[in-house]
Amino acid sequence: MKGTGRETIEEGTFRRSLGQLELVSLGIGGTIGSGIFVVPGIAAGILGPASLVAWGIVAVSATLVMVSLAWVFAGFGRNGTFFAIFSTLFGRKAAAILVSLYTISSVFGIATIAAGIGQYLSFFGIGHVLAIEILVISAFCAINIAGISLSGMMENILTLLKILPLVVITAALLPFMKVENLVQDVPFSFMGLFSTIIIVYWPFTGFEISAIPVGEMRDCRAVARSLCIVMVTVTAIYLLLNLALIGSTGCATLAASPAPLATAASRLFPYSGTVVALVGIFAMLSAMNAYIVAASRVMHSMGVEYHIKGLARLNRQGTPGFSLVLCCGVTALMLFFSNEFSRLAILSVITILVPYISFCIGACITFREKSRRIVSGAGALVSVIILILFFLLH
Repeated sequence: MKGTGRETIEEGTFRRSLGQLELVSLGIGGTIGSGIFVVPGIAAGILGPASLVAWGIVAVSATLVMVSLAWVFAGFGRNGTFFAIFSTLFGRKAAAILVSLYTISSVFGIATIAAGIGQYLSFFGIGHVLAIEILVISAFCAINIAGISLSGMMENILTLLKILPLVVITAALLPFMKVENLVQDVPFSFMGLFSTIIIVYWPFTGFEISAIPVGEMRDCRAVARSLCIVMVTVTAIYLLLNLALIGSTGCATLAASPAPLATAASRLFPYSGTVVALVGIFAMLSAMNAYIVAASRVMHSMGVEYHIKGLARLNRQGTPGFSLVLCCGVTALMLFFSNEFSRLAILSVITILVPYISFCIGACITFREKSRRIVSGAGALVSVIILILFFLLH
């Protein structure tokens, strides 16, 4: 395969099978995954009811990044691979660094999701979770090698299987809220708030996946709309669900559970904990599929730009088979060294913040309108502060 990433896409080597529904499903799938099923307990344990503030701050920050990405992507269309965007804005060397960071973050993300699946499997008393996690990664690698149509269809199904139950769970828990559960019962500190913001950022990452498979989109103009739909949906579910969880169950109970949503439901509705745990696993499977799509496509674009034969090659189904095997293989290997959800999630967030900051800076460079520069500048500033705080706190 020769030529630049732009030429490869225009030659139609990819299968253009992704429409608006699939792009929204990939964005929601990549965002609503292991995070919302595990992080509420961790956040509640650190900051108590005040953790709701952290969720709100991160929602604003992620939305600013999303808007900046949508603006920048609109100027590139079908040529808008992340490498092309970063290369145009910052040069090829910087683009290589930023794309590498995004790829590393995606691999950490897949590992984090796998660890989250392991935590929910432990809810059922299932052992040997590492072997099961690696088996799941291998299965989704095979599905993606088979073609983007199959992967997209799988994403649509899994997204539906998690969104509807989450809405139902939120609505069902809200009537059980107690005022005393919302009273701050742990000391509030800015250090605690900053630590909570860092871990809460993990459930908000992944929305950008809607903009990644440009060569497989039927209409690139659907990206901006898809990103907006994803962020509005995710923010509404996260804020309302966390309010319902804390108000109905209490922070202490949530913090003590490896599967806080399942625990909350089981305390209020007999036998529903098992159902919620299954929903959590479906959600994580959806997120894993989306992250595998993202990581492999970003790897492939890098391979095309630098003429790396293995990474640049597409199989007969129009998917980057070698890139898929490589990212999934590295993830499986990583799990042997660390299967701790919190550690993997933090590493994924920290490595993705630099590309997020770059999207915002890119929007500032590209547009002269004061309103756009204020929005993108605020997104960059908040993300930089979070990144600096991480290193100060660690």
